[in-house]
Parts: sequence; structure tokens; C-alpha cells
Amino acid sequence: MTQLTHSHLGKITFLGAALEVTGSCHLLEVNDLRILLDCGMHQGGSAFRRNSGEFDFDPSSIDMVVLSHAHLDHSGALPLLVAQGFSGPIFCTEGTSKLLPILLEDAFHLYERDVFHRNTRLKRAGKQMLELQYHLSDVEQVLSLVKTSRYQQPVQIGDGTQLQFYDAGHILGSSIVELFVTQGEVSKTLVFSGDLGNPDTSLMYDPVKLKQADIVLMESTYGDRNHRSHTATLAEFEGIIEAAGCEDGNILIPAFAVGRTQELLFALGCLYQEGKLDGWQVFLDSPMAKAVTDVYNQCLSRLDRKDTAVMRQYGSLSLQAFLPCLTVSESVEDSILINDRKSKAIIIAGSGMCTGGRIRHHFKQRIWRQNTHIIFVGFQAAGTIGRKLVEGEKRMKFFGEEMVINAQVHTVGGFSAHAGQDELVEWANAFTGKPKFCLVHGEQKAVVALRDALLTRADIDAEIAVKGASVYF
Repeated sequence: MTQLTHSHLGKITFLGAALEVTGSCHLLEVNDLRILLDCGMHQGGSAFRRNSGEFDFDPSSIDMVVLSHAHLDHSGALPLLVAQGFSGPIFCTEGTSKLLPILLEDAFHLYERDVFHRNTRLKRAGKQMLELQYHLSDVEQVLSLVKTSRYQQPVQIGDGTQLQFYDAGHILGSSIVELFVTQGEVSKTLVFSGDLGNPDTSLMYDPVKLKQADIVLMESTYGDRNHRSHTATLAEFEGIIEAAGCEDGNILIPAFAVGRTQELLFALGCLYQEGKLDGWQVFLDSPMAKAVTDVYNQCLSRLDRKDTAVMRQYGSLSLQAFLPCLTVSESVEDSILINDRKSKAIIIAGSGMCTGGRIRHHFKQRIWRQNTHIIFVGFQAAGTIGRKLVEGEKRMKFFGEEMVINAQVHTVGGFSAHAGQDELVEWANAFTGKPKFCLVHGEQKAVVALRDALLTRADIDAEIAVKGASVYF
């Protein structure tokens, strides 16, 4: 990694999402400021331990957080940061600020429940019980620290330090972060991509392509592959629905509450309006996804005009109205009633990686049936139930009961809200002047593949971010 010289204005230390996808967190030190770019929680096998410990820095020493978007792998550790002493402003877009309360409060309740169940086992074993590392009051404190700005609105966040957000096209409110830093006569620009959207993603505008930067922190989630085209993806999705219908089967879709669920509702709405969902009932079995969908409905004017025009064509002012065969299940009782539907049910439930949520209950009810189809529409991190199913696991335990996996498992990657390799290379190639690139937010295979693609296709010699390492610019 680069060493400090007299021409450098700032230092970046990679604290998370370095050779992994979750736990996004980078420390920027510039102009006597200590700024966190994201503060996300970890997901996967060792997530509980990693999310419950101390940070690799003193939270009270952090002056501010700049948040790229609301997904928990970018925002979920903010309450813990506050609980351990952080009290500065949290800068984000207006869209992100509307989603944060939903995601952070839900994450707290899941964490609280997890600790309760772990303590039950520890107490029975005569072992020391766990204490909550943060509380709901810390979530409320996080929300009180939020300061919002619109896309492409310059914000002075310190002497010689200016922040500007650009649309990343990933989810509502997602942003590319630009920091313009000045010391005396010298100015430099840092760009943090956040999560870059797939240009084919419904309801979202394409990610903005920037031209100028001295250093770029760039995500690489799908750096080793491309997605199918939107047209091919919808055809594949429709084909799975047709096949399941012929078998009198059912479809389970583990979906992230933010972004993916709303895109699925739009896609299903299009199929319904074309008369292709006759006899099917769609269930949205996620109170959080319902709350997020309500926010999307409130923000339709900020979403892609082409897609919202399609909704208005059918007189629909909400995603629910666009899909009349949709039933939203909020209570546990509503969720259990879905079991009475024996065929032609499309069940969308969280969590997206199957680490929690109601999808696991639906797995227990249906995963052993051969006419059950499971459709994965998003990235599955290593160590998650979703990843194991995608990789062909044949037997798994759900709520203590071992089950055979007879369900047909599909991965429809074109629904991904992340850019594929081609889009990542194209986005990077839009910069002029050869900025330094550091690749973050990707597993090793994806990061290495993207590094190689950038070198051969765009003559960009990118560095791979390593946790704990620093670069200067």
C-alpha cells in the first residue's frame, strides 16, 4: 500500500468489507477530521460474535459518519457505534433517512431476541449470560444524529472538506460519495462507490458516472461475473412460474426487504397486468418489507420515471395496487395461514440470505416437496443458509428438525441490484486522469477477477483492499 509523502492530504484505513461483502466500514483521516465511510454489520456464520465486540478504533474519536445507503451491511453497526461513544453527525440522503428507522429498529429486535435465546441456553448450562451491547435508545440516538442532503447538493462538513452525494442506482436513497478535500493550494477528490446498481434494476435510475477523482474506493460484489439481461431475466422468472404452475407447486423467494422486494412486486405486477398470473396468489410475508414498500410508494416521484409511468398506465399509485393478487401478511397468524394455500402461491419473505425471518418457517413447511421452487434473486454471503442451498446442500436443519432438500433451487441473477463486471468496468473507465482504485466489498474470487478485468480492459491497475491496511492520497 502507498506510503505517506508531503503531497498526500488524507489517509484511508479499511476496517470492513475488505475481501468480504459485509461489514462495510472505512476510516478517512483528513483535515484533522476522522470520518467513517459506512458503519455496517457483518452477516454470515460468525456474525453474532463480530457484531457484538468492540471496534478497531475509539468510537468517541470519530467526528462524523458518511453513509452510502441504508442496507444493514452498511448501516447496521451505527447503534453499537453510538453505544460506545460516538456522538457526531451522520450524513446521508433523504431516501436513506426514511429507510434507516425501519431497518435499524428491526435489526435491534432480532438482536435482542437472539441474545434472549442464547442466554436461555447459557443459563441452563450454568454459564455466564450475555449482556446487550446496545439498546433501542441507541437506535433512537442514531436517528437523531442524521443530517440529510439531496443528490448533487454540496455540503461543507469541515474546513476544506466538502461532501456531495450522487445516485448509485442500487436502492432508494443509495449514493456514490464524493469528498472534495483542500489544504492550501492543493485539492484532491475521493470517491466511494457505495453499492453500484445494476442498470437494468426496475424503479431505479442508472448509477451516475463521475469523471474526476484522485482515489476511488469501488465495490466488487459481482466483479467475477455478469448478469443476464433484464429481458432474459424476466423470461426466466416467468418460465419458473409457468413450470411451478404446471406442477401445482409453490414458489418461495427469500428477498431483501429493501430494493429487491419492491423490484419483485413491480415485475409480478407487470405479469399480472399482462394476464400471466391467473390463479396465482402472491404473499408478501414480511412486516419490514411492507413498511419499506410504503416508503417506496411515498417516494414514487423520485424513482425511475419509465417504470412509474407503467404503473400509472394501469391507474396504480402504489406497488400494491399494481399487483391486485397480492396479500400482505403482517401478523404471525397471517403468516401461518399461508400454509393453508397448497398450490400456486408465490411467497416473498425475508431474510434475503435466509439467516432469519419468516422464510425459514416456509422452508420447513415446503422445502422437502419436489414441486416447491426456491428462487434466489440476490447475493448469498458465505456461511449463510442461502449460500448453502445455492451450492446444492441436500439436508439441512430447520428449527431443530432435519429435512431433505427436494425443492428445485433457482438463481435468477438478473434481479441483482449490484452492477455486474461489465458495468463495473464501464463505470470505472469513465474516470479521466488515472485515479488510484482500491477494490472493496467483494469476496476474494470476485475482487481478483475485477482487478484483472480492470487491468486488461481499462488499463486500470487497481489495488485490493485488505482489512487493517491504509492508503494515502
